[in-house]
Amino acid sequence: MSDAPYQPIPCAQHERLEFAALTQQWLDVRVGGEAQRLLPLDVYTRDGAEWLKAQTPSGEQWILRLDSLQF
Repeated sequence: MSDAPYQPIPCAQHERLEFAALTQQWLDVRVGGEAQRLLPLDVYTRDGAEWLKAQTPSGEQWILRLDSLQF
């Protein structure tokens, strides 16, 4: 998916991710069609796309393009 042009996500979803990162709130999202529980750590822009740095319950850190997430 990262080779496709970035498709901005709705502002409400972006704000939800930022708020969850600020308040250290776990979120349930779909990544690649699979349900995942993630703790957002940071939301940022790089290379013309927006990204999420998140932690899984097992402690792994993932970097995900925001347009790959489903809420």
